[in-house]
Amino acid sequence: MRARKAHCRPVPYPGSFPQRRYDLVKEFVLALVATTLLAVGLAAAFSSPDDRPITLARWARAAPNDFTATAVAQLGGTSGTAQYGPPYTATPGAGQRIGPVNLQRAAGVTIPIDTARDFVLRPLTAAPEPAAVSAGLAAWHTAPASRQQQWTSGYADALGKAPGGTPARVTPGDYGPVPVLTARLLELAKAGALDGELLAAGHFYQTDYTKPLLFLGDGSYLEDQARARHLAGDQWGMMNETGNYPGQPWLWLYTLWYQIEPFSSSGNADALIWGLMALLTLAFILVPFIPGVRSIPRWTGIYRLVWRDYYHSQRTARRR
Repeated sequence: MRARKAHCRPVPYPGSFPQRRYDLVKEFVLALVATTLLAVGLAAAFSSPDDRPITLARWARAAPNDFTATAVAQLGGTSGTAQYGPPYTATPGAGQRIGPVNLQRAAGVTIPIDTARDFVLRPLTAAPEPAAVSAGLAAWHTAPASRQQQWTSGYADALGKAPGGTPARVTPGDYGPVPVLTARLLELAKAGALDGELLAAGHFYQTDYTKPLLFLGDGSYLEDQARARHLAGDQWGMMNETGNYPGQPWLWLYTLWYQIEPFSSSGNADALIWGLMALLTLAFILVPFIPGVRSIPRWTGIYRLVWRDYYHSQRTARRR
């Protein structure tokens, strides 16, 4: 009887260290599930709320009277944007300064904006208009600047005196085409057309929201929404993320100055704080070159706490 040939199976080399079976796929799935659950849990507990964007359409529907009053100010050139100065307008005397240097005027008007033309007249002209609106636009363009100012200032005063600022409750007066134009602009805004008109800049990608944001900022609706979420400047809003605390803590030093005098009541607060932060940043950069200050870590010995493992190993080596 012939003996069967033995089949020799290779035996893995055990090596110098103990071994155990390792399921890479199992470990990957467990890590993926754990990471996903952790991310979802942390997002649910600490993430910001997904608030709807504040658009001109949302503003016009939620606060039509505020929108109308702001539109009148844009038409009359009395809004915050119209009088802001560079980089939007060449308003004489406007702009923040540090001493005799007007920083805004030094940069010049780089984003020219005519609030009456860009925010009111051009959107109305671009949209199909009823006969009354077309006649109102013609009357506005043919009137002298003094007459236009008389119309807008008269209507703005009447809106301020009307109950709730409601245009329908304004006392009759000589307001020219202003009521017709602003009423039509409100209709366009409610329909969402004004948002698109202010974004139309002749480019393929419409990503420049400068004009819609400026229009929104001139009204009180955007500020009211910010204050409701504790995001206003005097609420340390610059360092708070919506619905979260404490927000961006690295901005605390910048926002601190807006809460104290003389910055909190200064019309040049932005420029002054920018200059102060520039000086503080320069001082921080130059710490290694400032006598006395550069020696503080050596005097306090805090470096020994930071590198305590190294110094402990050095002492151990010397004992040996």
